[in-house]
Formats: sequence, C-alpha cells, structure tokens
Amino acid sequence: MIRALAFPLVVAAFATGAATAADDVYRSSVRPLSAELRGQLRGESWRPGCPVPLSGLRVLTVAHWGFDGRPHTGQLVVDADHARGLAGVFRRLYELRFPIRHMRLADMYGPHDGRPADGDVTGSFRCRQAVPSPCTGGSANGSWSNHAYGRAIDVNPVENPYVGCGRTRNAASARYLDRSRLRKGMVTPAVVAAFRSIGWGWGGSWAGKTKDYMHFSTTGH
Repeated sequence: MIRALAFPLVVAAFATGAATAADDVYRSSVRPLSAELRGQLRGESWRPGCPVPLSGLRVLTVAHWGFDGRPHTGQLVVDADHARGLAGVFRRLYELRFPIRHMRLADMYGPHDGRPADGDVTGSFRCRQAVPSPCTGGSANGSWSNHAYGRAIDVNPVENPYVGCGRTRNAASARYLDRSRLRKGMVTPAVVAAFRSIGWGWGGSWAGKTKDYMHFSTTGH
C-alpha cells in the first residue's frame, strides 16, 4: 500500500490522468521529478557525482497488466530522452497483456519496510556502477551501469533472473532457469521485440552462461 504521508508524490502523479485499476484503456504520461521525489532519490539512489543530474530524469507513468489479470498504474524513473519511446514500449506490453508484478515508485524508492517482500520489482533508475560477470574473473572497473543513467529497465526479476555461470542466487527464481517453458511474467519474444523497436537490447541474448533475463537497456549491457 502506498503511504500517502511518506510518499505523497505517487498519489499526486496518479491524479494526472494515468490509468487506474478500474480503467482498461492504456494511458501514459511523462513528467519532471517532483521536489518530493528528488528528496526520496537523494542518498540511496542518487548523489552528487552521479553521471546524470536529477533534471535529466523523468517520471514515466504507464498502465500495465498485473499478475491478478487486472490493469494497474505503474511508474518508473527514466532518462528524459528515452521516456517517450518507453511509453510506446509499454503500450505494446499492455496490448500483449504482459503481466508486471510490482512497478510503483514506492516499491523502488520508498521506505524499506514498505517495499515488496518478494523483491519482484520492475524498476529503472538507480545510480550504481556496473557489476562484472562472476564467470569471467573480471573486476569492477569503475564504469557506470546503464541504470545510473535511467537507460535500463529490469522486468519481473524473480521470473527473469540474473544467471551467472548457469546459476541464480535467488531460490525463488530457480524454477525459471528453464526458459523453454514460458510461464506468467517471463519475458517472451514479443516483449523483446517491443524493446528492440526503440533500439534497446536484452540481457537474455548475451553469449555464454551469464544471462540477465530481466534486463533491457540502450546498449544491451
């Protein structure tokens, strides 16, 4: 549940014409970050020295289907230059009735005790460095992740896990290592095509045993 006092910016955004659970028509909007959201991001998700200023980010609000088979409103913080294109991607996902479990700003940036316990949160922006593959023996080289620019989105991470050397650290994701049988929430070829329509690549297409099935980005990495 969104906590109105702790996270008023989400409530305000919902009042701007985004889809609700009672409305199955796709809608989307792109807006600058509110002062409240800027305050939420500072610290854990953004700090001085990050590669993108807060003014270079936008709140993307979209309608999406949930695991309950009903339409919901979701929000992401994304790069300003890619927000409109991503709105088109989520329109296509809505047409496909592709389900997304959690995609609220509170799920990603709200108080820790209010975030979903299952961790199955679809999100985009977080200022962090790239994580090297454990299979290559590489080490962190100080490069920024595409998430640090708002140019990457992780979709349903439980159903679409990061797989290093053929393994996942999340026990709940173990049954999704077999990608030959599509189940609810798993990325499909149509979802990949939707992101590719704006030039974004998919971590599930990486060569070798390391895959990032949740991950879409401008570079594919």
